Amino acid sequence: MNKVMTALVGAILLVSFTGCSYLFYPRADEFLAKAKGATGVETLVNLTNMLEASAKAARGGKGYDAPLNDLHNQFHALHDAFCGVTKEQTEMPAYARAVTINKELWTIFKRLWKYKDDQPQRDDHLDLFAKHVQELREALQALKG
Repeated sequence: MNKVMTALVGAILLVSFTGCSYLFYPRADEFLAKAKGATGVETLVNLTNMLEASAKAARGGKGYDAPLNDLHNQFHALHDAFCGVTKEQTEMPAYARAVTINKELWTIFKRLWKYKDDQPQRDDHLDLFAKHVQELREALQALKG
């Protein structure tokens, strides 16, 4: 019983201090490093470009294939990259719009995940996801200016 409690406490500490994203989605860190820009907003814009390309690549697929895996990890990297936005930028209306679009993306992605094996619903959700990624990029561009 003592060993079980020790293992449970260790797992909770591991998840708490390392963040779930990198424990369960180890490639998210790789995509975040690849997208690294001069500013936090540039990193986010780079990730939107990656997400859009992965959404297009995932069309016509089925199940948890490589393009969907990339999209999934890039999406977690996007979530983590929002921490790189400056305090001044978080007070801008464009940031509020970006946060709202990001929340919408999570809803779309959950539906995409539900229908990952079901064509044509998978492609419909990928198209909707890509459209919202474009809107997110536009909102982020407003933060740069």
